[in-house]
Amino acid sequence: MEKIPRQKMPVQNAKARVKNFASVALGYTEEQAILEAKRCLQCKKPTCIEGCPVEIDIPGFIKKIAEQNFEEAIKILKDKNNLPAICGRVCPQETQCEIKCVLTKKYEPVAIGRLERFIADWGIEQIQDTRYKKQEKPRTMNNEQQTKIAVVGSGPAGLTCAADLAKMGYNVDLFESLHQPGGVLMYGIPEFRLPKKIVEYEINYVKSLGVSISTNVLIGKTKTVQELFDDGYKAVFIGSGAGLPQFLGIPGENLNRIYSANEFLTRVNLMKAYLFPEYDTPINIGRNVVVFGAGNVAMDSARVSLRLGADNVTIIYRRTEKEMPARLEEIENAKEEGVKFHLLTAPVRFIGDENNNVIKVECLKMELGEPDASGRRRPVPIQNSEFIIDIDTAVIAIGQNPNPLIPRTIPGLQLGKHGNIITDEKTGATSIPGIFAGGDIATGAATVIEAMGAGKRAARAINEYLKKSN
Repeated sequence: MEKIPRQKMPVQNAKARVKNFASVALGYTEEQAILEAKRCLQCKKPTCIEGCPVEIDIPGFIKKIAEQNFEEAIKILKDKNNLPAICGRVCPQETQCEIKCVLTKKYEPVAIGRLERFIADWGIEQIQDTRYKKQEKPRTMNNEQQTKIAVVGSGPAGLTCAADLAKMGYNVDLFESLHQPGGVLMYGIPEFRLPKKIVEYEINYVKSLGVSISTNVLIGKTKTVQELFDDGYKAVFIGSGAGLPQFLGIPGENLNRIYSANEFLTRVNLMKAYLFPEYDTPINIGRNVVVFGAGNVAMDSARVSLRLGADNVTIIYRRTEKEMPARLEEIENAKEEGVKFHLLTAPVRFIGDENNNVIKVECLKMELGEPDASGRRRPVPIQNSEFIIDIDTAVIAIGQNPNPLIPRTIPGLQLGKHGNIITDEKTGATSIPGIFAGGDIATGAATVIEAMGAGKRAARAINEYLKKSN
């Protein structure tokens, strides 16, 4: 039998897409999805599931796609994953489920993420179908489970925990500090990678399960966690994310037009800079932009800068391309769109003009030494290798720490050295009974799917905790 090749994802042309914020990847056609699904060997012991933090029956939903039974495929997918259209776009499948695919040993793995996106998008298109809508009704509460649970933070961890608890029949209230729910899904990821309408659809799905979402409520300020318990909540899950940006710690870093990636992407996403000129968002980008860091957030910042009108956008990274933490796909997309890379380079100081606007950055060339604690080779400065780059805007994307606001307001809560909440990895239980946590607030900045996995595990543990408490 002729071997079916892995189906390529159609994408916008690089020259065209760099001038708009529309989706770069366009999704499989129905014919492509069915062909790709037929590549799955339906292994008796599917190792791909071992690589999925939310335990999706991967062979199950792929088999239904191959059989063109899309309604059953989306049902299988949503049984474990409340946010499949989001995961199908931003989950790093190449290091999760796909790396476990047995086809990887000889050929390319099944494109699990692209199939997930296809069937999730099919589900969205069918939303007007009354047969499909029947699946989205909230489950009926039983007498024992009409218990109030509070979830703090509406990012991937919070949404997953809230949805799973609602499916179990609990009465779940989710609190979000911003004016829009979605957390990092809404404010941190650009429109061309994750459209807002997709996030809104999947949030509405979570609401359809019975979850109540309150925005503009900053737990820790508007109301403390203790006050939530006083209000009758029997358990609290904290999924408030990693909202504290890290900085370079070099002279001149407080000059104008130097942004943390967190602030930069939040302005673009929540103030709708991607809809310019319909929305006039206060971001003065200039012609020359440098982005420090080489993770997905750095790639996002660089590609957004191009779309905002910058002529030259440069990634500055102190190691080589081999050590870059960003997904290979995102690095390739950035290169195709014209982002330049200054590798083995580290900034030393920023230089400003008489109005305190940044105009230059002085850098130093590096070479790689012995591996450090991360396992990557440590960058070592090359003496007398300083050079200057003219810039109009700088974006610092070198990582984020857990948001400290809520942990500081909970007396007795055990914290790690970076301010993260210490939890039991299997349950999300904290040092205080009834308080659970998961996602970036516990682990530091990680992936969407890892945060969702933490939310799912915590939901199970909260259920067990409440059963034992009654």
